[in-house]
Amino acid sequence: MKPAPSYYQRHIFFCLNQRANGEPCCADHHAQEAFDRCKAQVKAAGLAGPGQVRVNKAGCLDRCAAGPVAVVYPEAVWYTYVDLNDIDEIVESHLKNGRVVERLLTPPHLGR
Repeated sequence: MKPAPSYYQRHIFFCLNQRANGEPCCADHHAQEAFDRCKAQVKAAGLAGPGQVRVNKAGCLDRCAAGPVAVVYPEAVWYTYVDLNDIDEIVESHLKNGRVVERLLTPPHLGR
């Protein structure tokens, strides 16, 4: 039996976790601003909604050493971004055109 098509073509999750104990966390690296920018860019590009792209907040994704991070499914591509230009590039290249932004890939060995 063939599985049903996914409700969204792509789903991007942004870690917005804030740690109270002083440990490194994505929230300390403007993750909320990046999430807001991605959501606005996806909407402005007409990519939001069923059959297209969903932008979601996430708690800790356990990749703190690489933060701030976001992950795109179904490809399971992990990104580490620096600024809003990186977010714009992820939207245009990956979310819109399906091309992974190689320079922003999170190194595979970086976890918590």
